[in-house]
Amino acid sequence: MKSRLNLTIEDSLLKSTRQYAEDHKTSISELAENYFRSITRPVKRKTILDIVEKLDKPPIDPDADLIELYYKDPKHGG
Repeated sequence: MKSRLNLTIEDSLLKSTRQYAEDHKTSISELAENYFRSITRPVKRKTILDIVEKLDKPPIDPDADLIELYYKDPKHGG
């Protein structure tokens, strides 16, 4: 079901919005509806932890001494 909504905006904004809608072969109502949908939709923002959790885990023994492994690596003077 659709409902009617009255908006009050600046004349110059209405003029440019009408032109934008015409150029994109849509209506101002559709533009407004899509905008309202985009700002009210729940957004799952990814954090760095979400991204890191999805990375492949390196083949390292969980009980390994990482400092020792670091210094044994030839790239780090080992």
